[in-house]
Amino acid sequence: MANERKAFRRPREPKEFDDVVVSINRVSKTVKGGRRMRFAALVVIGDHKGRVGFGMGKAAEVPDAIRKATEAANKNVFRVQLVENNRTVPHTAIGKHGASSVLLKPAAPGTGVIAGGAVRSILELAGISDVLSKVIGSRTAVNVVYATLDALKSMRTVNDVAKLRDLKVAEVR
Repeated sequence: MANERKAFRRPREPKEFDDVVVSINRVSKTVKGGRRMRFAALVVIGDHKGRVGFGMGKAAEVPDAIRKATEAANKNVFRVQLVENNRTVPHTAIGKHGASSVLLKPAAPGTGVIAGGAVRSILELAGISDVLSKVIGSRTAVNVVYATLDALKSMRTVNDVAKLRDLKVAEVR
């Protein structure tokens, strides 16, 4: 009988993105009757092939907040510029947001992802396998995520810069 039930289930389609819940905060609003508790979730999504996004959601229950954050993350997906067979970042970059700064540096093959917390989950979901990072200033998860994405958005490859300057790639190297 159990096998019959499984036969009627629709096979799950593979998800386009993997997601990681970076943080869940309990937030409260003071109203006339006391404090009203809610949950704020921060979710990062990525396909391990250079596309990454993040979203925030708030709801009375944790699963609803995570679902809202995942939906918001799907709307904020962008492509990360990677080099050397999508292994590392093209150059050193510093991303800033609020009191947080994130330094990203390219690394030699085999180094791995040297990062912690929110930075690590973003870089792994983007598909970066060798990178060095350092969070400078505030370690607040939301600001660190914004700063990391700012650093990734500022990345430019040699070909991108050559196009901006109307040069051929052969002339650059």
